[in-house]
Amino acid sequence: MTAPTHTVTNQVPPLVGHDVYRTDRALAEGVARHAAPARLAEIDDELSDLGRAAGSAQAQRWGEEANTVTPVLRTHDRYGNRIDEVDFHPSYHRLLGHAVTSGLTDAWSRPDGHLRRAAGFVVWTQAEAGHGCPVSMTHAAVPALRADPDLAAEWQPRLGSHVYDPRLVAPGQKPGALFGMGMTEKQGGSDVRANSTTARPLAEDGTYALTGHKWFCSAPMSDGFLVLAQVPAAGGDRLTCFLVPRVLEDGSRNVFAIQRLKDKLGNRSNASSEVEFAGTWARRVGEEGRGVATIIEMVAATRLDCALGSAALMRQAVAQAVHHATHRSAFGGPLVDKPLMRNVLADLALESEAATTAVLRLAAAYDADTPRERALRRLAVAVTKYWVTKRCPSVAVEALECLGGNGYVEESGMPRIFRESPLNSVWEGSGNVQALDVLRVLGREPQAVDAFLGEIGLAHGADRHLDAAVKDLLADLADLEGVEARARRVVERMALVFQGSLLVRFAPAPVADAFCASRLGRDWGTAFGTLPGSADLAALVERARPVEV
Repeated sequence: MTAPTHTVTNQVPPLVGHDVYRTDRALAEGVARHAAPARLAEIDDELSDLGRAAGSAQAQRWGEEANTVTPVLRTHDRYGNRIDEVDFHPSYHRLLGHAVTSGLTDAWSRPDGHLRRAAGFVVWTQAEAGHGCPVSMTHAAVPALRADPDLAAEWQPRLGSHVYDPRLVAPGQKPGALFGMGMTEKQGGSDVRANSTTARPLAEDGTYALTGHKWFCSAPMSDGFLVLAQVPAAGGDRLTCFLVPRVLEDGSRNVFAIQRLKDKLGNRSNASSEVEFAGTWARRVGEEGRGVATIIEMVAATRLDCALGSAALMRQAVAQAVHHATHRSAFGGPLVDKPLMRNVLADLALESEAATTAVLRLAAAYDADTPRERALRRLAVAVTKYWVTKRCPSVAVEALECLGGNGYVEESGMPRIFRESPLNSVWEGSGNVQALDVLRVLGREPQAVDAFLGEIGLAHGADRHLDAAVKDLLADLADLEGVEARARRVVERMALVFQGSLLVRFAPAPVADAFCASRLGRDWGTAFGTLPGSADLAALVERARPVEV
């Protein structure tokens, strides 16, 4: 008998059975920083419950299954009747149901609601990202619906419900509801004013019949959708916001023809669709001609969710990379002890912590909701969405490389993270759209600029690299002539200064010092793993470790 040749050694144990929340020090410390002290224990326990669920083998299996068995469109039933339904793997419903019952669509009515919901979104996204689309849309629909108090009173309790009900039945029969969105059309993309879908007024005040085609409609099995359409009027069409229910109150199906599902790079568990309206019943939300102003409230909330989702993917990728390097040996010892690998891991950890710190600060700004905090959000959300979502793919691919060839194999989970990583940069306005929005605010909304500069000014004098970067930024903002061509550079600098100022105020010294010396100083390369020699690499990697060893 020959000796066995397939002895398995030096393989990394799966990162499973841990509390995704409590082992994320940046996240847990951020929650403690911003939550009301009297509620912190309750919020901490709530998020820890969610964190243990997200780190479980069961949730990981749900995520794999929901992305392996992807949604299937059924346009007709066996008899030829048009039904326009999408079938999902049961694990998708389990993921989405757990999100809803955990309160991830309920931020607007609870104390510290935005903070706890944002932290929960970061935690549960690490179980699986695709189902976060209807979670985000449902949460974000509330401020847009408030343009019509009657609609808000009718729908907000359903959207904030902790009951998941996937049935397509009349809204009044459902204890909980989900929302989607349909703004984009094939001829316009981000230029929604080029939309050609039309809205014809009906006899009942505030009701319309819509006709047109939506190129991207999010979460088509939702109960309602916010869409944009043109109302014909003297002097030109008036772009207006509408609520389109899937099922009418009498129980009949609204006209909502799903033409196809998009075959996407990632986000495979989530159904993104094209839909056709042909006399589709709709209710106006807000005033005629104020469609963009109405729906922008939804867009602002979903843009923050883009940054939250990217922060979650970064943390997931970094946790996997640190875990792998801790347990994998090469060239005579654990990978994590090799100076060059440690530099890479520390650099990745910095990027992840900076993203988490920024998004939690903005979630807390929603809870505070003072004039200053609203002004800060107006500028800082677009700045943060631009930068954090741009950094996510770079973090994902570098973390994947830390696992070597194992990271390129589907079983590691890293390819799914990588495929997911570009999405949030595209969703709710690409990088150029965000940069142009920032320029509009810089030119027209001085109160937002003052709030942003006031926020970063709270860290003045604490770090020389930060002070120098702020000085350079002020020079940029003082000269906006011909700024569009260099808008990305300006927004990048704003994002880095914003992150640096928060880390200087709140993060441990090794984190703040390394971030400012690299991102704001002159001693940083273009790839991860180029932190300066002054950085405390061991402390940075240890802080990012997801499981004690």
